Amino acid sequence: MDETYEHIVIGAGALGSAAAYWLAKSGASNILVLEQFELGHSRGASEDHSRIIRHSYHSTNYTALTHAMFDTWRELAEESGVPLVHTTGGLDLAVAGSPGEVELTNYRASLDAIKVGYEDLTAPEIRRRWPQWHLDDDVVGMFQPDGGILDIRKAGAVHVALARARGVQFAPHTTVRGLTSDENKVTVVTDRGTLTARNVVVCVASWIAKLLPDLGLSWRMTLTQEQVSYFATPNLRDFAPDRFPIWIWHGEELFYGFPVYGEVAVKLARDMSGRFITVDGRSYDPDPAETAHCERFLRDHLPGAVGPELISKTCVYDMPPDRDFILGRVPGHPRLTIGLGAGHAAKFASLIGRILSDITLRDTTDFPIEAFRPDRPALTDPDYPFAFRLVS
Repeated sequence: MDETYEHIVIGAGALGSAAAYWLAKSGASNILVLEQFELGHSRGASEDHSRIIRHSYHSTNYTALTHAMFDTWRELAEESGVPLVHTTGGLDLAVAGSPGEVELTNYRASLDAIKVGYEDLTAPEIRRRWPQWHLDDDVVGMFQPDGGILDIRKAGAVHVALARARGVQFAPHTTVRGLTSDENKVTVVTDRGTLTARNVVVCVASWIAKLLPDLGLSWRMTLTQEQVSYFATPNLRDFAPDRFPIWIWHGEELFYGFPVYGEVAVKLARDMSGRFITVDGRSYDPDPAETAHCERFLRDHLPGAVGPELISKTCVYDMPPDRDFILGRVPGHPRLTIGLGAGHAAKFASLIGRILSDITLRDTTDFPIEAFRPDRPALTDPDYPFAFRLVS
């Protein structure tokens, strides 16, 4: 590695690889990406085959970005020739009169604001369209036809490949030990030497706590260990992507799932399992009790999807108190830009990379990201309440 660069990106996961790609695509040069592990590693949140992608959100802070999000993935797929988004439609479910139905009301309002259509469905209508569901009559649903699956593993690999084609250098197995900055440059101390850059983009997800002291920040970031499980259903055709949508169950607990994709199995997980950890204290071993908990949901509501556990995997959510993204210049560091995804940014990864490139090169972006500023009260107010479920 040289010692001096125009731009350094720290972290080569979904957001970092996207930022590198968009910096190069926007005309920047002399770009280095530092990654503490191998490229495409399974220790972060950018691996596995699938992530839900959707217009349906609880807030216009997100739906204001979803048209551009889909457009950005489409542009990347056209440039690379690699299909990345697979449309299945998206189904949101809740019990009538429950807090979950209030969440669906918020979703409808957010979709109405961006003029995206949806269908309201009763339980009999849901069962008629997708007889795989076993639902009581008090369940209501909302179907949005544009939802589907983002192949996040391929997306990251495409960003890396296209960035390299534009001259971006990648340095895997290079750990950042410290950061200092002034008005003119950023100094990056690594285990392979000290580097300087005119600008640095930080996309380190759950490892951010290790850098916060260097940045003079006292953000209260919460890490939780989450888990997804694949169940080898014998009824493959019933759960093929052309017959079964991605879905979210808005109950007392929030479950979400996928049709058969990536593995010969359906995928299921629970959002916010409540296992709080430190970055060095996570486990890569799945919890059998969590797998059994998800399997019980399938037995109750999607019995045809039940089959042997094929594989379960763990990941980490990195969450500020409001669980919203963190996008922008680091307070007090005019040469540092940060992108943190709060445990749910994969579907926005390429757009976020574009936004981080805009801010780095132009100090602004045309996309509406005011709600995600790094100096908002959720990050600066030590008494700001924690709220990890995205409901309003």
